[in-house]
Amino acid sequence: MDDALNGEGFDDEELRGEFSGDGLGDGGPDGGETTALEEELRQAAAVLDPMPPELLQIAVDAYALHDLEARVAELTFDSLVDALPVRGVTDAPRMLTFTAGEVTVDVEVTAEGLLGQLLPPGPADVEVLSGPQPGTPVTVDEMGRFTADRPPSGPFALRLRTGSDVITTEWLRA
Repeated sequence: MDDALNGEGFDDEELRGEFSGDGLGDGGPDGGETTALEEELRQAAAVLDPMPPELLQIAVDAYALHDLEARVAELTFDSLVDALPVRGVTDAPRMLTFTAGEVTVDVEVTAEGLLGQLLPPGPADVEVLSGPQPGTPVTVDEMGRFTADRPPSGPFALRLRTGSDVITTEWLRA
């Protein structure tokens, strides 16, 4: 090994010193240099590339939509991932299944809108959440079926209120 390095070897203690206590990963040689640099970079980014007010509002609204009592329905089937392609079908609707305990929500996303069904069927209020806008309520019939006339644009989720339970699906892009 010494021949490959022109006769100069490495001292293990010297190598350990190179990567511990000399400013790599410990806040700099004086302990505060890295934080000062980070602060300068944050200030430069705030001036040169400020956060758009719309993005800040979306973040605030998303947090406001957060419901501490809501259960999150897990995505258990997505036709984009789990289904086998059908020959000759170019614009198949996207099929989604969400599960939260005993409640299952089946949703079909098409260019015309959403079609869905709650199982077991029963009285429920369903809202289609889409970005910072308030949720769009949809009517649920006695069989647990619901429709939305417009397809979601961008990320969407569903919020279901069944009696005292609140269930929110994962956010997905249509």
